[in-house]
Amino acid sequence: MKTSLAPFSALTPDIILNALDAIGLPCDGRMLALNSYENRVYQVGIINAPALVVKFYRPERWTDKAILEEHAFVQELYEAELPVVPTLAFDGDKSLHHIDGFRFSVFPKQGGRVPELESRTKLEWMGRLLGRIHATGALTPFKERPILDINSFGDTPRAYLLDNDCIPAEYVETYQAISAQALAGVHSCFERAGEVRQLRLHGDCYPGNILWTDDGPHFVDFDDSRTGPAIQDLWMLLSGGRAEITVQLQHLLAGYRTFYDFEPRELHLIEALRTLRLIHYAAWIAKRWDDPAFPAAFPWFTMPRYWQDRITELQEQIELMAGPPLTINQFDGPPFFAGAAKFLTD
Repeated sequence: MKTSLAPFSALTPDIILNALDAIGLPCDGRMLALNSYENRVYQVGIINAPALVVKFYRPERWTDKAILEEHAFVQELYEAELPVVPTLAFDGDKSLHHIDGFRFSVFPKQGGRVPELESRTKLEWMGRLLGRIHATGALTPFKERPILDINSFGDTPRAYLLDNDCIPAEYVETYQAISAQALAGVHSCFERAGEVRQLRLHGDCYPGNILWTDDGPHFVDFDDSRTGPAIQDLWMLLSGGRAEITVQLQHLLAGYRTFYDFEPRELHLIEALRTLRLIHYAAWIAKRWDDPAFPAAFPWFTMPRYWQDRITELQEQIELMAGPPLTINQFDGPPFFAGAAKFLTD
């Protein structure tokens, strides 16, 4: 695998403290590294004020304009009274700041726990919130952030894995063949779905990016926000076998349709998007291997067993994509109504 200088090697505690001081936030010395691989995120104590969270963005991943577009989207959701965590503005109403070659933003500290979405009540609640997020996301398009498509999430990461010695030699040929067959299945799923609506998404809406408190859920980490089909923000909340996820999806959509319409054709995309995520995730680890946090967190990545399991997963996905999509019952309740994202549902 290609390696280069670790991207955060120069991010010292002094830089973090100086960054906060430069925008008028004197740190009291308390600093706790939070769980984040893509960026570096810290909870910091502020003198005579509540603790805050500071996020240092991975160099060269996004342009400034793309980061600011993410900030604007989250702020738009926040102003629509959705439970999201927007950036705080300092230094002349700026949400993105620069110091010594790093870019950073500051957020309020927001607690909570990763939810278990096992009940109908929680699933419908999540569906209502996602319906409101998508109703807002459909109002205007992203201009700077990417589109979730087969090329960027499938073809390009697959090529990276095959071209950069990421796969043990004994599995290269098999992975090459199986991944090509899997991507052919992805293309077929997209063709069956036809042209679907594209809108601004959370992009990485799995339970780990949702924090639940006694007051309910809130969404965090819009770092992967991009344009794509609505089902991308729904399928990662589903778990279990086909029968289980069918019931879960039905409950999600019962809440979702209160605030935004759902195109049943997008059901053809669930397994295709899962397949793309599997390929993209492996390439994501490979591309970050120069970051010391990655070999430490994913020591099994270079082991043959890992790639054997990935091949097995793709074989299973090929079968699932060749089969019928999930089916959902017809909705008995009223359809969504225009402007519904302006109202709270709780």
